[in-house]
Amino acid sequence: MKILGLDVGEKTIGVAVSDAFGWTAQGIKTIKWDGMFKTVEDELKNLIHEYQIEKIVVGLPKNMNGTIGERGTACQQFAAKLQDTFNIKVELWDERLTTMAAERVLLSADMSRAKRKKVIDKMAAVIILQSYLDAKS
Repeated sequence: MKILGLDVGEKTIGVAVSDAFGWTAQGIKTIKWDGMFKTVEDELKNLIHEYQIEKIVVGLPKNMNGTIGERGTACQQFAAKLQDTFNIKVELWDERLTTMAAERVLLSADMSRAKRKKVIDKMAAVIILQSYLDAKS
């Protein structure tokens, strides 16, 4: 079963996909968006079809004390819209510190700031999905 992992930000959505066994996550792309679901609906539909996705994991940004803030609420709404639109199982996954972890990985790879900016959301999606896969195995 392949799983799609999403890191939903205000301006971009990082996308990752699992292998068929649910062991590893690979970064696919970063989608630019304006916060309106309709602007990314077709692209997400194509990804779901192309990769034969059976489940979607959406990163849920929580505050460090575990509460849900404005971004978390927006992600919950996005996840609900995904489930309603595509009739597919969607799970929210705690993503605290994933962007910082992605930044550290890219820094350790000695990647320039400009290149990091282009791939940070995709890398965060990989970390979200991989942590989900690791916890479920």
